[in-house]
Amino acid sequence: MLLVDDRPENLLALEANLSALDQTLVRAPSGEEALRALDDDEFALVLLATQMPGMDGYETAARIKRRSQTRDTPIIFISAYEMGPHATFRVYAAGAVDHVARPYDPWLLRAKVVVFVDLHRKNVQLRKQAALLRTRAATGLLAQLPALLSDVETQARDLAGQLQAQESSATVRTMAARLEREVGSLCQVLRGEPGVPPAPASLRSPQYPDR
Repeated sequence: MLLVDDRPENLLALEANLSALDQTLVRAPSGEEALRALDDDEFALVLLATQMPGMDGYETAARIKRRSQTRDTPIIFISAYEMGPHATFRVYAAGAVDHVARPYDPWLLRAKVVVFVDLHRKNVQLRKQAALLRTRAATGLLAQLPALLSDVETQARDLAGQLQAQESSATVRTMAARLEREVGSLCQVLRGEPGVPPAPASLRSPQYPDR
């Protein structure tokens, strides 16, 4: 979690309150430092003070939400006073998911934080499972390639033999068509998996003239 506040005593109080959650807590004493920290790491949650010199919490939140890599990172604002309706609207307009006011109830703050930590953990697990499924799919595809390539090579040898023996043009065309179909099937399989390079030129069927 990223803790953003220009006052060291506030950061220390947050760390003391959240240490029981067994999460990595990263300090940022300003909005600028918070943005730099977000460039380097992925965070489950940002706890952001509304009032800070220079770039305040609202501007910091707006910049976080404008970045594609951090726009989904949840933000909880921490203010020094109870917020009225106008200030609450400004909090949500800036992209925050919630806010608390000092002095806050430690149990309430931890309860809010746990929700987003658990959500982040589940999202990470889902991404890992999706990556594993893609890897297994790619492995299955690669397992099919040797047999496909073997068929193509056999057809290529047959066609070469026919050309060398100077068979009729009809036979040559038939063999070339068979090779064309095999290569086409191979290319379709390869194109079915993103990131797999196209079939090399050596596997593409040559255009043989009629004899």
